[in-house]
Amino acid sequence: MLVLLLLHAVVLGLPSARAAEDACASACPAACACSSVERGCSVRCDRAGLLRVPAEFPCEAASIDLDRNGLRFLGERAFGTLPSLRRLSLRHNNLSFITPGAFKGLPRLAELRLAHNGDLRYLHARTFAALGRLRRLDLAACRLFTVPERLLAELPALRELAAFDNLFRRVPGALRGLANLTHAHLERSRIEAVASSSLLGLRRLRSLSLQANRVRAVHGGAFRDCGALEHLLLNDNLLAVLPADAFRGLRRLRTLNLGGNALGLVARAWFADLAELELLYLDRNSIAFVEEGAFQNLSGLLALHLNGNRLTVLAWAAFQPGFFLGRLFLFRNPWRCDCHLEWLRDWMESFGRAADVPCASPGSVAGLDLRQVAFGRSSDGLCVDPEELNLTASSPGPPPEPVATTVSRFSSLLSKLLAPRAPLGEAANTTEGPGNASLSDSLPSRGVGRSGRKTPFLLGSGLLLSLAQHVFVLQMD
Repeated sequence: MLVLLLLHAVVLGLPSARAAEDACASACPAACACSSVERGCSVRCDRAGLLRVPAEFPCEAASIDLDRNGLRFLGERAFGTLPSLRRLSLRHNNLSFITPGAFKGLPRLAELRLAHNGDLRYLHARTFAALGRLRRLDLAACRLFTVPERLLAELPALRELAAFDNLFRRVPGALRGLANLTHAHLERSRIEAVASSSLLGLRRLRSLSLQANRVRAVHGGAFRDCGALEHLLLNDNLLAVLPADAFRGLRRLRTLNLGGNALGLVARAWFADLAELELLYLDRNSIAFVEEGAFQNLSGLLALHLNGNRLTVLAWAAFQPGFFLGRLFLFRNPWRCDCHLEWLRDWMESFGRAADVPCASPGSVAGLDLRQVAFGRSSDGLCVDPEELNLTASSPGPPPEPVATTVSRFSSLLSKLLAPRAPLGEAANTTEGPGNASLSDSLPSRGVGRSGRKTPFLLGSGLLLSLAQHVFVLQMD
């Protein structure tokens, strides 16, 4: 009996299905492609070269795609009355103006995509007045300078807002009071600060992206109304300091990204309330110091990114009284691998959840990974730092062979200077003679006898010896 009833229902349903399909196709605009879907009719008019909205759509239309056309203007009731329409996409057009009331007649619209209309720049406060059921709004890359205060107040059901790649300079005030908003994407919008009043009333907000802006300041208590926030992205901004209570009240936060800023230290007070935090990004900053106990409440942390900073030491006390058992990313830091990091080496060997900790100093271990460093022990069992290599920098000297040649030449010259002198008549026939004669001629004579000739010879020899020694020293240097 049950089988017969099911067959009867199927047979009765076939004509209505065919009728819906026929209706969807018969009213399809000429430049579009229409097909029946589970909840109505899908209309595809993307890349159709349209310069204006088609005059008529199938009444059963549940989704309309008008992406990548040349639409410039939306007039009053631009889409007529479509009681079943739930999704409308107008991305990558040339829209410059939307008449207030353009979306009247779309009472069930839940998703509206207006992204990549770079000439839009301004929206009237009543643009979305008729969209009481809208849940997703995409305004990305429209080069909007502002969002009117009441624009989003007309959207009580709004859950997700994508407004990245705009020209806001501040968090749009229109976000305040959106009690049902759960996701806000405001990245790359030139925002310069998060004020204490920017996010008031966003009690259900779970994800906020402010990455790649120009944020220099986060005011104290800026997120105090965002107790449901789970993911906060502030990476790639210009933050150099943070107030102690910057993240106070974010007890459900699971991801915090502060990478790519200009922070110089990590303060203990920042993460005091973040007991549920799982991912913490502090990479690509200028951090040189981590306060004692900075991570003490982060017992559930799965990954901590501290790579790309100026850290030379990381104290075990930073994790006290708990102990971090997640993944540590510490590469691209000038680590000093002395006894202050012995705990980290032992932890790496025990748990294997950190790698790439290259030592920059002391010189005896520079270039090694921390895991390769062996720490000595004193007689009373205390850790002994790796000994510095006793190397002194000096200018490179001449290679050994030329030095030996210089020494040989000096020895030869010295031997000739100290050799017995030939008689005066023979001296005129030697190579050394003219030099000695000239030297003797320049010196005062103390007589014409034997002793008078010996004195200039000794003085000349002394001068040559000093000259040879001077040349030798210069060559050795």
